[in-house]
Amino acid sequence: MSPNAPHTPRPVPVHRLRRAGIIGAIVVVAVVATGVVTRANDARKLKDWTDQQAVPTVSVVPVERSAAGASLDLPGRLEAYARAPIYARVSGYLKSWKVDIGAPVKAGQLLAEIETPDLDQQLLQAKADLASAEANAALAATTAKRWQAMLGSDSVSRQEVDEKTGDFTAKQAIAKAAKANVDRIDALKGFTRIVAPFDGMVTARETDVGALINAGSGSGPELFVVSDVRKLRVYVRVPQNYVPSIKPGAIATLAVPEYPGRTFQARVEASAGAVAAESGTTLIQLAVDNADGKLMPGSFASVRLDRPGDATALRVPASALIFDDKGTRIATLAADNKIAFKQVTILRDYGKTVEIGSGLGADDRVIESPPDGLIDGDRVRTAGKDSTELAKNQGRVNEKKA
Repeated sequence: MSPNAPHTPRPVPVHRLRRAGIIGAIVVVAVVATGVVTRANDARKLKDWTDQQAVPTVSVVPVERSAAGASLDLPGRLEAYARAPIYARVSGYLKSWKVDIGAPVKAGQLLAEIETPDLDQQLLQAKADLASAEANAALAATTAKRWQAMLGSDSVSRQEVDEKTGDFTAKQAIAKAAKANVDRIDALKGFTRIVAPFDGMVTARETDVGALINAGSGSGPELFVVSDVRKLRVYVRVPQNYVPSIKPGAIATLAVPEYPGRTFQARVEASAGAVAAESGTTLIQLAVDNADGKLMPGSFASVRLDRPGDATALRVPASALIFDDKGTRIATLAADNKIAFKQVTILRDYGKTVEIGSGLGADDRVIESPPDGLIDGDRVRTAGKDSTELAKNQGRVNEKKA
């Protein structure tokens, strides 16, 4: 054949074309089948995820025991262990005062003196009346004695002797009354010296030199106030339901605003034993040592009372409680992951947690913040590993669909 002759391609065998068509058809079928299977699998997973999402997810919390107890924080008021407002027992003018506020005093120490010119004149008059009464009584005694002597000689009658004797008795009584009046005014004169009733500190002085003093207890302003601040009383009003757990001798912790970060120890001494109708509280009295004088009577204090725990009491989060027309309930999770509602009573409320008095068992699984619409027998699932895996599967499905 000549090299310049035109090249004629060989015809492709028929069996090769047929093989290529079959292979292409197989590939197409495989691709289509793979897509159908994938979509069917994704649809099944999506259906499973949707069905499981229709089941509410809940968080389960364990029931705790309240054996450790809890503290009770309440406002309190500090008062002097002994406090004596001092009033004048005689009227007059304040002559002088010896101590001012904040000064320590001893029992019987002079605080002030009152000038009483009116009382001085009354005393002089009373002494004069006494002298006159004693003179009359002495004369009556002499007269009665003489008349009794004359009775033996029948110079006088029995009636006259009895009259003279009776006159002497009356004059003697008048003299005794005059003496008592002098003693009374002398006693009043003793009140011109105002003295401290006990060891303590002057916490108030409401008078000054030259001030008019009116006699009487409580009718006029108090002149001084003496307080024993070596030991202070602490008064706390405790809600009625906590009173039985606070026993005499229990230790409390005090905190006052003027000493941030510092605490003081107080001991429960007594309880009023009655509930105030207007507040529903009982007055509790504590005592705190104040030998260093750091605490001030009349001041505010924050009192923390530690109460013993109840080993049988159960505590759950406050968010687990359900309040509706059926009362106070708690949703629990049964062994088959079904809801079981239980009627409960609240023993004590601690804010974030509550102590259950009845209706709940120590082995119950309590649902925290139960979703609305749950009823007895509803099936739920617990938040955890299962829900995480479901979320991941749903994410993969969405990626493939995109």
